[in-house]
Amino acid sequence: MVSFLRPFLAVILLSSAACGGGNDSKETAPAPAATVANPVDAATAGGLKGSIKLEGTPPPSQTINRRSDQYCEQLGEAKTQNFVATGGGLQNVFVYVKDGLGEMKFPVPTIPVVLDQKGCTYVPRVFGIQAGQPLEILNSDETLHNIHAQPMNNREFNRGQALKGLKYTHVFTTAEVMVPFNCDVHNWMNAWVGVLNHPFYAVSGQDGTFGIQNLPPGTYTIEAWHEKLGTQTQMVTIGPKEMKELSFTFKL
Repeated sequence: MVSFLRPFLAVILLSSAACGGGNDSKETAPAPAATVANPVDAATAGGLKGSIKLEGTPPPSQTINRRSDQYCEQLGEAKTQNFVATGGGLQNVFVYVKDGLGEMKFPVPTIPVVLDQKGCTYVPRVFGIQAGQPLEILNSDETLHNIHAQPMNNREFNRGQALKGLKYTHVFTTAEVMVPFNCDVHNWMNAWVGVLNHPFYAVSGQDGTFGIQNLPPGTYTIEAWHEKLGTQTQMVTIGPKEMKELSFTFKL
């Protein structure tokens, strides 16, 4: 009887190891931070709007080989998303205030940011969150996924989600731009999150545009990050109730 069960036990152990060992729905969260009042005066707050341009011809998207998972393969053809550019605008660029806020502290949202595993890809691919804000990781597929975060300054985690509908909540404690995610089961799945101590960030849309609202007057360093093209920075001064425009151009 023992020899009959051994192959099945081996399969279970291997599956658990591949996914990080378990499907815990929630980790032990750090103690909640003291309540902080928003230091921004709505009567004088300004903002930024702008666009991200791509100069040059991006490499063509490649077809992803998803034959390792029948569920993923039957969803149809999938293409790489390293460069998503429409009409010269570059999507999935993380834009944020890198410097200039001084010692100001901001309230941490309690509403989770959701990272979904849907269609055998991460949705969204690039996003932002505040340190201390819950990140809810969801599996919307009827197949095994795992979420493997590999930060430099925060705690690494690797959690398996074997069933559709499973959720796992994680809280980053330290600002870090950017934290990469990958799936050890499906090597084509990637995502990135910018963890900040403030709410002043955006991700460029399909046409390359972005917007950051409710910035207090001041002089700021604004950084734009792209997964393949690196970073660019610009200085900007925002006066009371002023909406400034910025444009970043990445070149191939």
